[in-house]
Amino acid sequence: MNARVTRNAPQLLLLAALLVAAVVTLVLVRHLTFFADSWEFLMNRRHFTSHAILEPHNEHIVVIPVLITQLFLRIFGMTSAMPEFVLLTIGLLATAALVFEYVRRRIGPWPGLFAAVLILFLGPAFEVLLWTFEISYVGSMAFGLLMLLALEERTRRADIVACVSLLLCFGFSSLGIAFAVAGITSILIGPRSTWRGRAFVVVIPIVLYAIWWLGWGHNAETHLTLHNILASPNYVAEEVAVGVGALTGLGTSTETFTVDQTWGRIFLVALIVGFAVLIRNRRRVDPIVWPIAVAAVFNWFLTAFNDIAGRDPDVSRYQYLSAVLILLLVAALLRGTRISKRWLIVGAVGTALAVGPNLVVLHDGREYFANETIITRSDTAALEIARKTVPPEFAFGPEIAGTGALIDIQAGKYFEATDEFGSPAYSQAELETAQPQGRRQADILLSHALPITSATEVGVSGEAQGCTAAGGAGGAPEIPLAGEEVRIEVPAGTEARPQLRRFSDEGEFPVTLTPIPAESVMTLHIPADESQRPWVLHVASSRQVQVCG
Repeated sequence: MNARVTRNAPQLLLLAALLVAAVVTLVLVRHLTFFADSWEFLMNRRHFTSHAILEPHNEHIVVIPVLITQLFLRIFGMTSAMPEFVLLTIGLLATAALVFEYVRRRIGPWPGLFAAVLILFLGPAFEVLLWTFEISYVGSMAFGLLMLLALEERTRRADIVACVSLLLCFGFSSLGIAFAVAGITSILIGPRSTWRGRAFVVVIPIVLYAIWWLGWGHNAETHLTLHNILASPNYVAEEVAVGVGALTGLGTSTETFTVDQTWGRIFLVALIVGFAVLIRNRRRVDPIVWPIAVAAVFNWFLTAFNDIAGRDPDVSRYQYLSAVLILLLVAALLRGTRISKRWLIVGAVGTALAVGPNLVVLHDGREYFANETIITRSDTAALEIARKTVPPEFAFGPEIAGTGALIDIQAGKYFEATDEFGSPAYSQAELETAQPQGRRQADILLSHALPITSATEVGVSGEAQGCTAAGGAGGAPEIPLAGEEVRIEVPAGTEARPQLRRFSDEGEFPVTLTPIPAESVMTLHIPADESQRPWVLHVASSRQVQVCG
């Protein structure tokens, strides 16, 4: 019994690591909601049409992610993103398990365990671990690895599994291109007599992808330029260095959370020198290296060719892909190497030392998404409060929403979705107790969505009957407003700067209106909405003004 446990210790520890990773991930995401590109699917791809399913997202095919969104909307609704987080977590666990198996076949179960643990807790790749939209990359990676492992079996049944896996890999994202080339390479390193019989594994998926590209994919946005092609070697070198740094836990500062490539470059150079010596001593490169090497090179250079702002080599999602590919490439290069117990101990210590700082970075990434969740749920709550009067074409621009992650939301589409599938927004009670940044942002968005409008008459002093004094010495610092129309009468000798708040903290006025010149009257129109909470007016002026209505 003890011998069996000892023999299976890596597999048992892998199961424990998978369980811990699942718990950690689900705890971190339990309060998060939909983010950025996920809204494009929710707003524009809810219906089962060829356009919704087959149109590319940026340059990627996203057939399966769109179908997942549509299925989950109809089963679980749109009130919570947790079902998609559960699926993402399953995908992350499956990818780590496949990494374990790939490495185990080449250099043993203990290195496989270390590799899987590094991927499970890869904090710098927090976008992939904590953002449901990244199921596209995770799904492609998982099924791409399954294809490569199945091709190694060299049986008819395994080849069928490999073909289906490559189809699914393509269905999640265009990362399938890199794995298709890897699949071709894997077949070509086998006996020449088997080439024709195994060709279907890659031919069928490639033909179907080509049909998609001719029908829909060729219209995708592309950023392929001569500049990107010429700059690609430098981009790839940085991308690989960042991936190595992420794996070692030395790629991201736990104080500033900025990416530092110094350690990654040092370890990358050491790896290159070490493997150059290894290959020289062996006098050959093991053919098993070529499939994963081709996949890595194609992925890195295709990414470099489409470089634009926001797609730098240190982007979180790219670190995940690079880290996985680097681990697999190292394992393939070391295939057949007997790793001593001393080096296994070094590997275990190194893995533990890398996971520690990476968990800190993961927690910080979670805080970023938590803040985005507060803004998102507050903005959408404000939109629902303004439903009576907001124009259908009202959009969540960054200057209004306080984030660039909600640009795919338009009022009309949003209400169509929430009427059918439920709302992920705060209720009014939740909004009133939300974090300050959320309540402040709700006031800003609400002022634009209603919208609050004003008109100023210059050279008119007003009647000042039944009014309340504000501003100046002795004027009310804050005035709750009732009704839809308010007059602010400014006397000669002063300028007034009116400000509003509704859900924000006392003394904080995030909605700033146009300054009112001296001896003028501003008529403020505030449409009625779904909330009974009053707007509160503050007027900054050197002399008292009158607020009427």
